[in-house]
Amino acid sequence: MEFQKEVDARGLTCPLPILRAKKALAEMSAGQVLRVLATDPGSVKDFQAFARQTGNDLLQQGETADKAFEFYLKRK
Repeated sequence: MEFQKEVDARGLTCPLPILRAKKALAEMSAGQVLRVLATDPGSVKDFQAFARQTGNDLLQQGETADKAFEFYLKRK
């Protein structure tokens, strides 16, 4: 998937991946896509809730080959 910005939050625990994503999204324009990499297992539910609460679209989530979680968020 194409993205305009990436946040590498691997090794960070809650709430840091969400806070880093929130900061990055604030610097982006509407319609742009942010890719977030995280290793915290709790981030899966955290990013689903974050998308619902903020109105940003969680376009895709999954795991990378190196067992990191990958999220694509579209700025509202």
